[in-house]
Amino acid sequence: MLLDAAESDRRPLANVVEVLTGGAPPPAALLESIERLGFRVTHAYGLTEATGPALGISALCLGDVDVKHADTMRSVPRDGATLGEIVLRGSSIMKGYYKNEADTAAAFRDGWFLTGDVGVIHPDGYVEIKDRSKDVIISGGENISSVEVEAVLYRHPMVREAAVVAMPHPRWGETPCAFLALKKEYANGGGGVVEEDDIISYCRDNMPKFMAPRKLVFLEELPKTSTGKIQKFVLREEARTLQSIDERMRTPPQARPWRRQRRKGGQGGWRQQLRWKQ
Repeated sequence: MLLDAAESDRRPLANVVEVLTGGAPPPAALLESIERLGFRVTHAYGLTEATGPALGISALCLGDVDVKHADTMRSVPRDGATLGEIVLRGSSIMKGYYKNEADTAAAFRDGWFLTGDVGVIHPDGYVEIKDRSKDVIISGGENISSVEVEAVLYRHPMVREAAVVAMPHPRWGETPCAFLALKKEYANGGGGVVEEDDIISYCRDNMPKFMAPRKLVFLEELPKTSTGKIQKFVLREEARTLQSIDERMRTPPQARPWRRQRRKGGQGGWRQQLRWKQ
């Protein structure tokens, strides 16, 4: 809301305002814009199940925090590149979910609480959170962080909001699908024509090509919770619906259901026209 305010409505702050935020990681471009207004933002990472922040301001591990391979539960190398799940243990971790033994059992492994967040550990011990495990896109065996793709999209001058989810693909398994809300001056057509191919090309120029979205969907507003968090589960379902439609359109004609319709031609004759059932 502050960033959307007209320039004439903005006033300089008397001093730097400290802001502590949590939840999904804000894009770097958004944080930079906020800090230019005079705010200094600290993004904390924590969970209800951990009763307080799991990582401090510096992003160095506090206490029993590790990044482990989800299947082997072995610690990943501290190379800043190998993905693993962030796991926690210690006296501040919950004992379990109230009257829900099944979910409690699924949440722990070898005494570690599984956060569902994917990250890496750098050689100096800093933890970098990459994504939620359910939001990681696996395309042709490559893990794609939706957060990293969104960070590039947020730097595009026309994009106001972006959310990237997995879209099923017959060859690669999944590919990135981006849902975008444009800035006001472009949403109403006043700022120029927005071409899908231009934004996709921008992504390919600023990230590995396999990470770039293959499909863009433009919305006036992205679906959100009452607290403003983007509802990716809604967008994932929409992406599956779009893939189903695309799949039907790619199906060979002889394999599609169809009905035959005769339409009178322009020169007195009749021609056949096939109309595919949608």
